Amino acid sequence: MKQQRKAVALISGGLDSMLAVRVIQKQGIHVEGINFFTGFCVEGHTHAIRKKHQHKQKRNNALWVAEQLGIKLHIVDVVEEYKDILLNPVHGYGKNVNPCLDCKTFMVKKAVEWIRDHDFDFIITGEVVGQRPMSQRKETMPVVAKESGSNDLLVRPLSAGQLPETLPEREGWLDRKGLFDFSGRSRKPQMALAAQYGFEDYAQPAGGCCMLTDENYAVKLKDMWSNRPSRAYELDDIIMLKMGRHFRLAPNLKIIIGREEGENNFMQGYKNQFVSIYPVSHNGALALVDGEFKSDEELQTALALIARYSQGKNDPQVTLCIRQPNADEKEYTIQPMAVDNIKKQWIL
Repeated sequence: MKQQRKAVALISGGLDSMLAVRVIQKQGIHVEGINFFTGFCVEGHTHAIRKKHQHKQKRNNALWVAEQLGIKLHIVDVVEEYKDILLNPVHGYGKNVNPCLDCKTFMVKKAVEWIRDHDFDFIITGEVVGQRPMSQRKETMPVVAKESGSNDLLVRPLSAGQLPETLPEREGWLDRKGLFDFSGRSRKPQMALAAQYGFEDYAQPAGGCCMLTDENYAVKLKDMWSNRPSRAYELDDIIMLKMGRHFRLAPNLKIIIGREEGENNFMQGYKNQFVSIYPVSHNGALALVDGEFKSDEELQTALALIARYSQGKNDPQVTLCIRQPNADEKEYTIQPMAVDNIKKQWIL
């Protein structure tokens, strides 16, 4: 009997990886998925927290895609290993702080280790030639294959016709005629193929869940790095950069103010790690203090700013409570800051 070959697919939760798996499944290959958790793919995180996103479906798209395809998904935590990729990318960053070429190489390299440990035959990805400016150019795709050690065990089913034959094709495990030759940034071919396969619901094709490609997030991350002794970070740092309004009042002081009830509730979970400030005379946002007050002037500025984001912003005075992580509390009454006095350089 002909041996059934096995492939592992890098599953991001997007349309391309979904289609790539189905293309290979149709050739009789047993496929399982792998998703590497770096901490920066937080697509469902804010949807679950923020009240304004309540109407949006809450799901982990990688798990959801695996369910639609009927495959097992292996989620691998690489938060610690990924730090070196982010902090010291060999090929540099993209437009923001996205080390896309190093990131893709890292993930494929981890997949190579995985197939060796689990007796699988090759790797597939949903990459399309010309779709991404760093990692998915025709000249950089061979870089990923070479530097990851995957070489010709890496199959890109959606763009195979644009690329050299791989070992699975030469060995007859895959029929090259059943693969595709998509290229460019247009998603119309993928959307047409999705319709052909009967996929009606999928993550937005032009999306991407990596926060490192987001300009606003990148600004906050760079600010954090430039105002700490080192660029070391933890998972909580990654998450907090996505929460609330961030104001850098001084190199030693950042104030994070919740934008709405969902964020306030979430940020409550950090009140034993940070000094927290909240209004008691009016309804208003919870704020966390990242750093420390070096002067009474910094304290007064922070209090007036936080009061500005309470329902007492137009009143003469607002009373706020400062809570230390050890649960000691102290109240202050202050005039809310006028919106014209909020300095642009504070806002991240």
